[in-house]
Amino acid sequence: MKSRVATRFFIASPWIYHGARMALALMFVMAGVFKLIDPKDFARVLSHYDAIPEPLLPLIAIGLPMLELVAGVGLMFDVKGSLAVISGLLAAFVLALGYGIVTDTQVDCGCFGSIEPDFMRGLKGAFYRDIFLVMVSSYLYAVRWRRMKKEAGGNHAVENIHEKEK
Repeated sequence: MKSRVATRFFIASPWIYHGARMALALMFVMAGVFKLIDPKDFARVLSHYDAIPEPLLPLIAIGLPMLELVAGVGLMFDVKGSLAVISGLLAAFVLALGYGIVTDTQVDCGCFGSIEPDFMRGLKGAFYRDIFLVMVSSYLYAVRWRRMKKEAGGNHAVENIHEKEK
């Protein structure tokens, strides 16, 4: 019983929550900045997916990294809605990468622009990384949900656990 309690407190630890939130936010800030350094290169990568009309490429090559940057900074400061934007972006990225894998598209991920290291350029690696980031995002949502439930008075599980230990 004690290990279950320890696991519950470890997972709900404010340190882990803030660390996960900051790591996810920093990834999006870095991805946005690196793509904004060379938007033409990012537009070229996007064009290889054949999913975006040519006239929209410049807009998306600048708009998407700006959105990543703003959402990442918002998540750093725990701004309402920023986690939802990042989760939506992750869902879109997973779908785009999955599409690229299924259609055997031979293109770099483009996730971190032209600065992306070689070992991170493959679609499968980026796909699995983004699946992991979806899990991090889900963890953040779960902790927030638990806090809201506790603040509303609907979660007495922690109090009941302490009473059982006595």
